Amino acid sequence: MKKRIAVLLVGAVSGLALAGGDHDGAHAMPAHEIGGMQSDSHASAVGRAGNPAEVSRTIEVIMDDSMHFVPNDITVKAGETIRFFTRNNGTGPHEMVIGSMGQLKEHAEMMRSMPGMQHTEPNMVTLKAGQRGGIVWKFEQPGTVDFACLVPGHMEAGMIGKVTVTE
Repeated sequence: MKKRIAVLLVGAVSGLALAGGDHDGAHAMPAHEIGGMQSDSHASAVGRAGNPAEVSRTIEVIMDDSMHFVPNDITVKAGETIRFFTRNNGTGPHEMVIGSMGQLKEHAEMMRSMPGMQHTEPNMVTLKAGQRGGIVWKFEQPGTVDFACLVPGHMEAGMIGKVTVTE
């Protein structure tokens, strides 16, 4: 039992070091902050990480230096699991982060203080120029879900979009 507690404590301390920025630029948002998800990964208003085996359809999202997503207005049905196939056609880094607008603004502020940070959570993908990547996300409830590029200055320049989740 003591050995197990020690392992858990070391894991918790390691997680705090990552969250604090003592690493090589990658970071992880605490699970309770990811798209409004609870730490036990229960669904929220913005959904949850999807199972790749359950993808309903794939939506290509292009990011570039015009500071816009194409498309920037997406409609899905509640219950759909979407694979966002993202491409960075720009000359610098861009990212797609899914969350509520409040969470995105809060996280953008943190990015301004740590501009080299990259995302490693299921609701986020950071791509260098010319790279491709993706997010698999399950939208569980009708409503609106936001996404944005949180590279400093990009969201403020208009690099935002929304997903409308219908019944």
